[in-house]
Amino acid sequence: MTIQLHTDERVDYVAGGKLKVIQSPHVFSFSIDAVLLARFVHVPIQKGAMLDLCSGNGIIPLILSERSKASIIGVEIQERLYDMAERNALLNKKTEQISFVHSDLNALPNSIKGITYDVVTCNPPYFETVTEKEKNQNLHLAIARHEMYCTLEDVIRVSSQLVKDKGKVALVHRPERLASMMTLMRHYKIEPKRVQFIHPKQGKDANIVLLEGIKASKPGLICLPPLMVYNNEGVYTEEFRKVYEGR
Repeated sequence: MTIQLHTDERVDYVAGGKLKVIQSPHVFSFSIDAVLLARFVHVPIQKGAMLDLCSGNGIIPLILSERSKASIIGVEIQERLYDMAERNALLNKKTEQISFVHSDLNALPNSIKGITYDVVTCNPPYFETVTEKEKNQNLHLAIARHEMYCTLEDVIRVSSQLVKDKGKVALVHRPERLASMMTLMRHYKIEPKRVQFIHPKQGKDANIVLLEGIKASKPGLICLPPLMVYNNEGVYTEEFRKVYEGR
């Protein structure tokens, strides 16, 4: 089957595998944080249902599909990104396992709300406010990066509503939002269970945090060893490559 590309689109490979992803410089592209989240979260291996909120071009569902046979639904509010995600599922012959819904996560259709999920993931917008200049320069990027259509609380509230008891909710965010993430998780009955900090290199502050919680679980947080992305020569560390490439 021939997949139609727009004139500004390209096809990239995901590190460590055969997955291909349609991307465009004019629309928000996936970065290492999405890949790390998809590698970080615990998933059911043989069966179950998983949901990815703020799915973008579908990178997280694609990687999850390499780790699990569970059905996966991605939710994306931007029509252009939703279209790219649908074509990415086709491109990788994943349409029997992965489907996408074009929706605001605060107004999900009954087809989504009628299911409880084993796992809910989200790489949400990181920034709380957006300037008019940022909106006008590239609305696609502004929506993906800033809390224009959903807040961190929206993401965690909806995740809690949709995940089953003892199911997992996993997020990637900036470390400065970690206290809010944990507070909101507990407010919505999700107990933070695993956290990992990602540092650009040794001696630098963390700039990414991965957090996984379990719905209706007892307290008990594990802090995993930190992960350094680059060594002093500016090359990926072997530890990072193992995680990033899914080895």
